[in-house]
Amino acid sequence: MTADETFSQAHDYEQFMGRWSQLLAWELIEFTGVRDGDRILDVGTGTGALAAALLAFGKHVEVTGIDPSESYLACAAQRLKSGRAAFEAGDAQAMRFANAEFDRCLSLLAVNFIPDAAKALREMRRVTKPNGEIAAAVWDYSDGMKMLRVFWDEVIALDPSAARRDERHMPYCSKDELVKLFREGGLRDVEASTLTTQQRFYSFDDYWAPFLLGIGPAGAYVATLKPEQRDTLRDRLRTRLLAGRPDQPFTLPCRAWTVRGKTN
Repeated sequence: MTADETFSQAHDYEQFMGRWSQLLAWELIEFTGVRDGDRILDVGTGTGALAAALLAFGKHVEVTGIDPSESYLACAAQRLKSGRAAFEAGDAQAMRFANAEFDRCLSLLAVNFIPDAAKALREMRRVTKPNGEIAAAVWDYSDGMKMLRVFWDEVIALDPSAARRDERHMPYCSKDELVKLFREGGLRDVEASTLTTQQRFYSFDDYWAPFLLGIGPAGAYVATLKPEQRDTLRDRLRTRLLAGRPDQPFTLPCRAWTVRGKTN
């Protein structure tokens, strides 16, 4: 893969989901009570949205980001040239780090994509210091992530067989599932909450164009459509979001579930 291809993939991700990650990162930092000087493992760092916020939060915070995507990691490393940040390819289910190496492990919008989240959580516990903290956040795909909820509602109205693709069926996208994961994973003082923010779209195309990039389950579904099917879906979404008004900026809210717990 060439450098241009690598950064093209990362740019596509940023257009579709990365800009949302940037908004939620600060919410997660506030929820977890990060302290300046913490050494933090960012699990599923992607293009580095959470890592960037952590570095900006404290002058002495150190971040190690791991992710299975080398293209995203290359973007993160290019974006965050700091002696306090390191990025490497890694599997959250089998990490190379020593026991009790980090003060905290944080994961933003990634746990639901890990094949065995329980195994990954055991690894996070292992590499986190005693009385350290682990926290994760996952979209409320059922109702709270309006960008995707509107999309899947209109997809299913046109194609009921696509209901199985709806991201509301992904694991760990409810508060109860996340709490159960953390409690059964041996963490104590488990606490759940919500992270909320909103995204401004400058036009309908600002909303629609990222779906054409093939990113995530929604982008993968759009890529399967014939041109006429894609145009029909686009028109339904335009009607729903603009409600008959001329093209103009609009704002959509979003909500993620988040959970944190302490190690023994």
